[in-house]
Amino acid sequence: MNIYRRYLAKEVSGAIALVLVAFLALFGFFDMIAEVKNVGSGGYQLHHAIAFVLLRMPGRVYELMPIAVLIGTLYALSTLARHSEITVLRASGLSTGRLLAGLLTVAFGFALVTFFVGEVVAPPSERAAQQMRLQERGKAVKQELRSGLWVKDERRFINVQLVLPDTRLRGIRIYDFDEAFRLRSVTEAAEGAYLPPASWRLTGVVRTVLHGERAEVIKVPDLEWQSALNPDILSVLMVAPERMSLLHLSSYIQHLAENNQKTERYDIALWKKVVYPLAALVMVALALPFGYTHNRVAGVSFKIFSGVMIGVLFYMLNGLFSNLGAINSWSPMLSAVTPSVLFMLAAAAMIWWVERR
Repeated sequence: MNIYRRYLAKEVSGAIALVLVAFLALFGFFDMIAEVKNVGSGGYQLHHAIAFVLLRMPGRVYELMPIAVLIGTLYALSTLARHSEITVLRASGLSTGRLLAGLLTVAFGFALVTFFVGEVVAPPSERAAQQMRLQERGKAVKQELRSGLWVKDERRFINVQLVLPDTRLRGIRIYDFDEAFRLRSVTEAAEGAYLPPASWRLTGVVRTVLHGERAEVIKVPDLEWQSALNPDILSVLMVAPERMSLLHLSSYIQHLAENNQKTERYDIALWKKVVYPLAALVMVALALPFGYTHNRVAGVSFKIFSGVMIGVLFYMLNGLFSNLGAINSWSPMLSAVTPSVLFMLAAAAMIWWVERR
């Protein structure tokens, strides 16, 4: 029986890898088309655009893996069924449960890959892509210093101790220089919130103005500050909640809780990070009933099309339940788990129906 497991694993894994590569090539092509419009801005050239697209590929792998598992498994099982290999295995005494167990073993390996990519590879790769693009387009952003983030805005140098995922700034210092690069003033603020289209609301402001040999200290509760600095530039320092690591999500949720702020969106993202890799297991269970039907090539094409539609539906339901959960204050766990549970129930019903035939 180990022979059939190895054969099944080889066929399914090869099909999944092929589908994943095809999807990555397709989405990479679309990303490249979208990125070409930025070529020529500052020092941003075509090779920078290619590097940007390549650096974003780990995030694409994380997003597309469950869909690739579904379509790849559908294709592999449909091919085996068309060649009557599934029939031979069942006639040899292979039960549905054991066949499903073999498929789940393969899917578990892809679930581990998804988890690793989402936790270790995608967040820093996405951040590096955004930072490279902004730097080549003439934006000066540094983040790897102990003193925090440094941004050059015309004749001002801005130091930010902490950039929160909701784009708020903590521990702000603004060094303003004149045309001869002599320091004119230093503005310190406890916190800053972005006010579209091009200003910030600073709170807890202490401004030190230099008048030759004399310094004047001005304290105001809040101040509106005009700056080219905006959330798009700051996005190089953070990843969308769904692409943050579990460690970063946990620490930020704790920070919000300590400050009596809402955490629903990030709680849902945390549970999704836990559940999303396991979607690969759901997808192989959903694909199994299709392997019990005998079809010609046209039937295989229809199954692949069905797999694409099911994958799109799964992706849409994930986003829908996340948004509904945040809006309606649903349980974060239920908001994250419900799409996978619904698809698992559908898979169980389809397997039961196929077994009864």
